[in-house]
Amino acid sequence: MLDDKMVAAILPAKDLERAKDFYENKLGLSVQGEAGGGIIFGAGSGSAMFVYQKDDMVNATHTVAGFNVENIEKEVADLKSRGVVFEEYDMPGMETVDGVASFEGAKSAWFKDSEGNILSLNQM
Repeated sequence: MLDDKMVAAILPAKDLERAKDFYENKLGLSVQGEAGGGIIFGAGSGSAMFVYQKDDMVNATHTVAGFNVENIEKEVADLKSRGVVFEEYDMPGMETVDGVASFEGAKSAWFKDSEGNILSLNQM
């Protein structure tokens, strides 16, 4: 079974160099290597993101990857200072304030990468 295995996000990019700059310089992820026409970025606890070139990519309209954080307000402020723009939502059952939505015992915030992929921060 897979219940004790690490999982990695696999995301497309129309412009791989632009995506590399975003993930390295805005999110602070480090390049772990290159393979199969893409870049492997290391993240916490041994997790990884693989970003690959896809000229005809179509953006998903949902969250494709999320980072678990301990202090979402601190992380949002840090990322905003690096130029990351957070989404604002106002819909039944969910409203963001300064980019952060609060739920029973949890908080989330969403932003798009340089390629339009929707990512999230989650505090549980």
